[in-house]
Amino acid sequence: MIWLGEAREILAWGLILSGSAFLLIGAFGIVRLPDFWARLHAASIPDSAGMILLFLGMAVHSGLTLVTVKLAIIGLLLFLTGPTSTHATANAAFVSGLRPHEGEGLEADEPLESPPATSDPQQERAP
Repeated sequence: MIWLGEAREILAWGLILSGSAFLLIGAFGIVRLPDFWARLHAASIPDSAGMILLFLGMAVHSGLTLVTVKLAIIGLLLFLTGPTSTHATANAAFVSGLRPHEGEGLEADEPLESPPATSDPQQERAP
């Protein structure tokens, strides 16, 4: 049964190191990428993946204890609030006028304010 404890430790440290690698790659992406939208993407995706792997590694390392329950609650909270805050940041930037850079050959029109009204012949004939 000693090998089971060692396997658990190896799995825990593998998850922790993988999560740390994701967070480190995301940090480099924030520094190296050229514009706001790419940096926002680099901040959100690796952050969520790294956080999940780190919390899984810490939960495996601590075993089935109250610490694991607390880690699960904190992880769930971060898992829900991280993408929400990224979406709010992106929406605020888009509404304030910051548009993503369009690639070569791509053209986008501004969305219509409201769809054009269609006339209904039934409403025009009403007495």
